[in-house]
Amino acid sequence: MKKKYWLLLSTVFAIMLVLAACTEKETGSEKPTDKEPEKTEEGAKDEGGTTAEQPTLASEVTNEGDALAGGTLKYALVTSSPFKGVFNWELYQDKYDSEIMKFTTNVLFDTGEDFLVTDKGIAKLDVDVDNNKATVTIQHDVKWSDGTPLTADDLIYPYEIIGHPDYTGIRYDDDFQNIVGVVEYNAGKADTISGIKKIDDKSIEITFKKVSPAIYSIGDGLWGYAAPKHQLKDIPVADLITSDAVRKSPVTLGAFKFDKLVDGESVQFVANEHHWRGKPKLDKVVVQVVPPASIGEGLRTGQYDMASSYPTNQYDGVKDLTNLTVLARPELAYSYVGFKLGKYDTNQKINITDEKAKMNDVKLREAIAYAMDIEQVTEKFYQGLRSRATGLIPPVFASFYDSTLEGYNYDPEKAKAILDEAGYKDVDGDGIREDKEGKKFSINLASMEGSDTDEAIIEYYRQNWKEVGLDVQLSTGRLIEFQSFYEKVEMDDKEIDMFMAAWGTGTNPSPAGLYGKGATFNFSRFVTDELTALLNDIDSKEAMDPAYRGKAFRAWEDYMFAQATTVPMYFRLEIIPVNKRVKHLNIDWMNETKWHEVELVAENPVK
Repeated sequence: MKKKYWLLLSTVFAIMLVLAACTEKETGSEKPTDKEPEKTEEGAKDEGGTTAEQPTLASEVTNEGDALAGGTLKYALVTSSPFKGVFNWELYQDKYDSEIMKFTTNVLFDTGEDFLVTDKGIAKLDVDVDNNKATVTIQHDVKWSDGTPLTADDLIYPYEIIGHPDYTGIRYDDDFQNIVGVVEYNAGKADTISGIKKIDDKSIEITFKKVSPAIYSIGDGLWGYAAPKHQLKDIPVADLITSDAVRKSPVTLGAFKFDKLVDGESVQFVANEHHWRGKPKLDKVVVQVVPPASIGEGLRTGQYDMASSYPTNQYDGVKDLTNLTVLARPELAYSYVGFKLGKYDTNQKINITDEKAKMNDVKLREAIAYAMDIEQVTEKFYQGLRSRATGLIPPVFASFYDSTLEGYNYDPEKAKAILDEAGYKDVDGDGIREDKEGKKFSINLASMEGSDTDEAIIEYYRQNWKEVGLDVQLSTGRLIEFQSFYEKVEMDDKEIDMFMAAWGTGTNPSPAGLYGKGATFNFSRFVTDELTALLNDIDSKEAMDPAYRGKAFRAWEDYMFAQATTVPMYFRLEIIPVNKRVKHLNIDWMNETKWHEVELVAENPVK
């Protein structure tokens, strides 16, 4: 199972996350690119069509040579920001921390086709649809990295963390509140969550208010990770995020365990001898933060074996290197433009839409969307590794992605007509439109810094908007560092009218956790009764019928298109450069190489 949601290091650039997953440095963020480039008829006006061809890249590589006994994998985490270092699945928020934690993951369930839960992981899931219940059973004699056995208490403890009144994270949302008794527990009216019961030392039963097909994608409130209760139980929930058990020495179930840490810069892992799938073939993994400007040279000179979150717009710098193989796969993510329409009420834990918000004019938002020449950006900066997103479900979710959606194609004349109709007109003749009252009007855009071309991309879009008469200025006057960007967006900073970001969807296509009334991740703060009903329909009992659920997804996408509160920008292809001393690696979502299986054929990376 992959992470649920994460903040992708991205703003107009999808450098990727995350997410979480979405996570989270380009100006965008996650998954597809099976889509053919748009074509224009011969002699027709080019309205943003691209002639870029998507590179043909493999998802698997095998290199010759006898495997070493052990060895150290050198792994580059590409980011211009220090990682936060929140190594806990219940508390982390961004893609960088999740990238680090994948070596130590506490995941319970394996997934197969369409990312649905299988019975091949640590735990088995049995669902009683008629009675709205699920049983989670530990299938193996699994131990934590300190040798302590995994028990049912460790399955229950994550729910007690997220549901606790003092929980400081972002996962107590509408989805999580589907668990019976969790609302009362969160309000301090109950000492336990009544809907979660320990059956025996290896199994628990969870009762939900409703069960939908989302449960098989780790939705409906089901949590997909264990938490080491023996390590965490004596730490107050409010203090977990600053504790050594989360920041420095977390106990884990993954192939590797934490050994050395330099805050924000690097992590050294050593093999987990208690790993339930078998001891890893590598001795160590060293994860090092590497700035986007330096990663190409670092790979060329053999400083690193792999690069995560490699900037797609720097593909030209590695595609011809003879010491590497560049692998690719669709990302579980999409990039988007979001508009601030309200705020998140931390007391009520709900999003509240402000009808008087500057951007609460659907015509204005539509015009902004039609003015963006996204196809030219995908061609000029991404070499075909991005394609214009036409909806909010990435193509990787084959059962629910709708290829008939057209989205907001580049049409500046249409954008001008919409603005004229809405009353945004150039009153003083300076080429920039005033607001409906004839007053000076500008829009503050928040976008993330990342690779060297981020600024060029943002300036290109600002020029697009200027050409239709809109004055778009950068919030804070510059691109914003990744961590600060998401802090400002999450806190509904008044300097932000719209923002470019990305979502890592994780393996669950349900949008409830990103767009629900109680979803902290609903950064646009857009809430209506109709939207709530559409989200509920996607995750309803009726939606157990795949055809019904497909129609429910389409109804939601049509509604989101009409409201234009979240405008999809890019579907994404993730590229992963791999040094030729890595013996075998498969990154295909359905056939991923497990980290305990990775081997090396030379003492040092090939130069």
